[in-house]
Amino acid sequence: MVTDTEFIHESISQGCVTLANGEFLIDRLVKYVGNGRIRWHVEFRGHRVEFTTGQLKKQPTFRRKILEQAGVLPPQRAGADYRRWAIELRKKAVELPWRDRPVDAGFSIDSLVSLGGDRWTIDYQGKVIKFTTTKLRRQTSFRKRMLAKAKVLPPQLDPVAYRKWVDWLIRNAMEAAPQARDTLRSEKSWLDDLPELAGWQNEGPHDGTN
Repeated sequence: MVTDTEFIHESISQGCVTLANGEFLIDRLVKYVGNGRIRWHVEFRGHRVEFTTGQLKKQPTFRRKILEQAGVLPPQRAGADYRRWAIELRKKAVELPWRDRPVDAGFSIDSLVSLGGDRWTIDYQGKVIKFTTTKLRRQTSFRKRMLAKAKVLPPQLDPVAYRKWVDWLIRNAMEAAPQARDTLRSEKSWLDDLPELAGWQNEGPHDGTN
């Protein structure tokens, strides 16, 4: 079985992208508590990588999982420096209850339908959830309502990325409405579209503040 360190060395030899300290900026760390377990989710450029506490403490494992799921290799830190960094990161974590479903890394709505005026419905896995335009455009309201009505907490995006995603949904819904208001318009996973929607290709990393 290939160790974490061996995997990293092999990936470097094959030309994987290695980030410098100033380039590796985590959007946030979420600590999920529930069912007798603690789960950590690192949110980075639209990816959500899950760790146990032990995995988070081990730099090779941390770097490997980020590389496997986000496609880039975090910078190598000295052992003591990494331990201090990991401790500070855990101190700043956002703590949330696990509930029956955590933040869903594959979150994707089935359709957004306009009811006219400022009223909308989102179809998510058979559940129809009503929104006003104001609540739809406010990420906090959107996430809280999805959690309350569908028991799923969507990923948190930076404000610019979220506005672009909502604008994209509304534009598609308005284009579809005259032809087939009752026809579901499929939507790709927003995580698949995030690099383009968030402008990462042109703007570089963001700090994820809201």
